[in-house]
Amino acid sequence: MLDQAFEALATYDWGADRKLLKPIDEAVATTHGDGTGRKELENRLAAVLQTTASRAAKDFVCRKLMVIGTAASVPALGVLLPDEELSHMARYALERIDASEAAAAMRDALPGLDSKLQVGVIGSLGVRRDAASVPLLAPLVSESDPVVAGAAAAALGDIRTTDAAHALEAAKPTDANVKRAAADASLACAEGLLTSGKKDAAKSIYMRFASGDQPKHIRLAATRGMLACAGSQ
Repeated sequence: MLDQAFEALATYDWGADRKLLKPIDEAVATTHGDGTGRKELENRLAAVLQTTASRAAKDFVCRKLMVIGTAASVPALGVLLPDEELSHMARYALERIDASEAAAAMRDALPGLDSKLQVGVIGSLGVRRDAASVPLLAPLVSESDPVVAGAAAAALGDIRTTDAAHALEAAKPTDANVKRAAADASLACAEGLLTSGKKDAAKSIYMRFASGDQPKHIRLAATRGMLACAGSQ
């Protein structure tokens, strides 16, 4: 049954009978705990990404690799990142693969992508809280494209490391929306630093945003943060 399902997958397209692929769904469940079986299934799925199978078939494969993917699937998924039709599904899978190679593939691809695809990959690096991507994201906060710059700021706010906070402080965005995104991201970093016990670093960020010409909601959030720092003593 599984062999027939893979044969069906090779010619599968939108509108075809989805039940033909059910044995693959079942194999994802039944190979849980079976290292050899799961690896074989993963390899067969990843191989489909290297064929001329339809977008629908590759979309299906990416969804399965979200669940069972390992470092072994990363090369096949990484090749799809510049593909406008499949990039988003590939990065969703890479987001969820618990292997450093997955984040590395997205970092490696990022400079060569167009701005629309860059935004997606930047977001995925943020979801992964990939600290190694901070040097790559830092200059993007000052990018002329405000969508890319805002995404980079938000990702640094998701990463929440000391280096991410420093990158946001050093950034010089000119777009008003990006400035707001960078401020929100800085406060997110402060929250993360406080949670991880780095009270002085968090307090320094909160103090920077608690006064001056910051929007009211930023000043209020920073003030609450300073109170939280005081309460953590």
